[in-house]
Amino acid sequence: MLEEEYETRRRLPPHLRKPAEPETPFAYEIREARPADLPHIREIYNYYVTNSTVTFDEDTTTLKEWKSKYAYLRKLGMPFLVAESPNEQILGYALVTPWKQKKAYRFTVENSIYLGQASAGKGLGTALMRALVDASKQAGLKEMIAVIADRGAEASIAMHERFGFKEIGRMGHVGFKFGRWLGTVLMQKSLK
Repeated sequence: MLEEEYETRRRLPPHLRKPAEPETPFAYEIREARPADLPHIREIYNYYVTNSTVTFDEDTTTLKEWKSKYAYLRKLGMPFLVAESPNEQILGYALVTPWKQKKAYRFTVENSIYLGQASAGKGLGTALMRALVDASKQAGLKEMIAVIADRGAEASIAMHERFGFKEIGRMGHVGFKFGRWLGTVLMQKSLK
């Protein structure tokens, strides 16, 4: 009786089992954001607001705020891109905003790239950065600034360096989130 139970529970070693189905390749298309994408973009961003220090926002954003930002960036002709999977899931987004509100800064922008949790570590951030830099050049923008948290964002700093961003300064203790002081790393890339 024990032998029968053993036989029914016995499993073949992994090399003799039927091969597993191949994993679906990670695929996406990068395109301009549309109003229908905004709820998904908001969810991606709000994850970082509540769970990380890569953004210094402490309050989650509303859909109304995202609609306003989208309309503002469209009016200015600023790139706002999304990466979409073949099944139409938004995997991440990239955008630029004016660096400062004064008119003389009109050719200088700050970039933002955020990925959905399942999309991290697959090269999507690099693809979005490449598309954002290209779209920013096409829009006639000349300088791109990155403001990156000085802790927990080493991958972001490394990616910006790969794209030719240079560190132009650091600011210490300018943000306070999750009970601790945080600084920023400022990086810049010429788009000329």
